[in-house]
Amino acid sequence: MQSWSIAVADRQAPLAAIDLDAFDANAADLVRRAGGLPIRVASKSVRCRAMIERALMTPGFVGVMAYHVREALWLVAEGIDDVYVAYPSVDREAIRQLAGDDHARARVTLTIDSPEHVEWLVSLGAKGVRVALDVDASLRVGPVHIGARRSPLRSADDAAQLARTASRAGLQVVGVMFYDAQIAGVPDSSPAIRVMKARSDASLRARRGEIVTRVRDVADLEFVNGGGTGSLHITGKDPAITELAAGSGLYAPTLFDGYDAFQPRPAAAFALPVVRRPAPGYVTVFQGGYIASGPPGWDRVPTPVWPPGLELVKTEGAGEVQTPLHGDAADGMAIGDLVWFRHGKAGELAERFDAFHLIRAGERVDTVPTYRGENFNYG
Repeated sequence: MQSWSIAVADRQAPLAAIDLDAFDANAADLVRRAGGLPIRVASKSVRCRAMIERALMTPGFVGVMAYHVREALWLVAEGIDDVYVAYPSVDREAIRQLAGDDHARARVTLTIDSPEHVEWLVSLGAKGVRVALDVDASLRVGPVHIGARRSPLRSADDAAQLARTASRAGLQVVGVMFYDAQIAGVPDSSPAIRVMKARSDASLRARRGEIVTRVRDVADLEFVNGGGTGSLHITGKDPAITELAAGSGLYAPTLFDGYDAFQPRPAAAFALPVVRRPAPGYVTVFQGGYIASGPPGWDRVPTPVWPPGLELVKTEGAGEVQTPLHGDAADGMAIGDLVWFRHGKAGELAERFDAFHLIRAGERVDTVPTYRGENFNYG
């Protein structure tokens, strides 16, 4: 990453950068692992319109998996023709806007997982809006729940009934989604994890096939979505699936370093300037407390990666406005030098910066705004 520091030497840090060569290589590898199925770009893991559009230019990527209705309206206005909002929304104004916009309504799909969602949409005048069912894809072992707490919708009977309820209410049921968080989002860190993943895939594959068959009896489905960066090569083998989703694998944050089947190239990083040298073997950089969401732990904090030989101080961690580091490299650094970090998760990095500096072959070739840089904040 020394070349990255040279490439952004005329830019003011803190700053964030993306290596286009690594990004493109990661995109190609995701397509390879998808085995011929189309991939939706998971926008929450990218949060930069230019990089979403770049992924969509890669053969094999088709459409966007968004996380907010306002985001979907914006992306459609910018020319993206297929946006699935994969999380339920209670944004009254945005839903009413979607319902009243013929162009957007034909290109945006919303998520439901209960009759309450149907009632909510209908109360806002959203008849005719496209919807997809989000079905719980977790593994149940007796009373133990393994996976994300997302949808209450689990059985084929309940899914078919919700599809009927939505259709009778005037909504267009066009899709079904299954997000296997316990496979896609968990590194292969132990034999027990590998066994859990295999068991989860077998269980989900049987249940998913039955659910899709029953829902197809009620609605003319356009897509059955599943998977994520960590499970494309697994979920994509299920014949019930028609498309996959991925986003984190484009940037390759540290939480995706521990998988057996793939090794993405780190494509996104941020640089913080040295502002203090408090003691021999220590430097302090400005900012740094960019903690990733999820269960608290050291795997959620940023990781210093260049220059090599620096570590976080365990008693302080990554700070609100400054972060101390220690290690062999510290004494060779001067005030103003850059330390590069990788974030624990992917798109959340974009919430800290207005722009990404794009680097190719060690040279800065462009600077593009993040969602934040375009003055969009979707929470």
